[in-house]
Amino acid sequence: MSSANSVKSKSLEFKFIFFLALLLLGFSANIFAHGVDDNTRNFLLNNSGVQFIAFMYIGAKHMITGYDHLLFLLGVIFFIFKPKDIVLYVSMFTVGHSLTLLFGVMADIQVNAYLIDAIIGLSVVYKGFENLGGFKTVFGRSFNTRAAVLIFGLFHGFGLATKIQELTLSKDGLFVNLIAFNIGVEIGQVLALIMIVLLLNIWRKNNSFNTFATTTNSLLMSAGFMLMGFQLTGYFIN
Repeated sequence: MSSANSVKSKSLEFKFIFFLALLLLGFSANIFAHGVDDNTRNFLLNNSGVQFIAFMYIGAKHMITGYDHLLFLLGVIFFIFKPKDIVLYVSMFTVGHSLTLLFGVMADIQVNAYLIDAIIGLSVVYKGFENLGGFKTVFGRSFNTRAAVLIFGLFHGFGLATKIQELTLSKDGLFVNLIAFNIGVEIGQVLALIMIVLLLNIWRKNNSFNTFATTTNSLLMSAGFMLMGFQLTGYFIN
């Protein structure tokens, strides 16, 4: 590798590490403040009737700051190179969390928030472990990734549903507002994924990607374990 290419590779490595560090730092902070800010909370508590644009904005904002969801998606697409496969896996996740988000709120299914968030943390651990080849090494086989993404998507949807249920929203226009919120979640997800995919595609062109992949997925597992530990502690204490 020439000196110029080496410098370029190091620069790209630094940019990706910096981006991942920001994501993980935000994720760490989000463990202790996973929900909505005071202004949004006041709006939701006092809202009555259909507010389509407002709920769509809140949904997009929640997903962009939902670092646990984004870390899972980073793990899902990390070794996927074809755009159609990325769309397929992200669609599986979208179907899963959309169903349980709507069903959980409309059917008023009460799920313990600590346990759901612990399972979401487990999903991050799962993807990091799978990307590192852990299942083939330990069990001698790999599991159905598509099914796993769909199943974990269902749990991620319940995680979103618990945040909404905590606010006891008005029933007036609730279904339409939930649809708007869900659309916003997908918009936020797409915006975040565009940045992640662009960075991954740039990095994959460099020789250091394979080495960096091990570090990244180890960090994903660490973040997932951190979330699981915090949420399970909260469950047993409360």
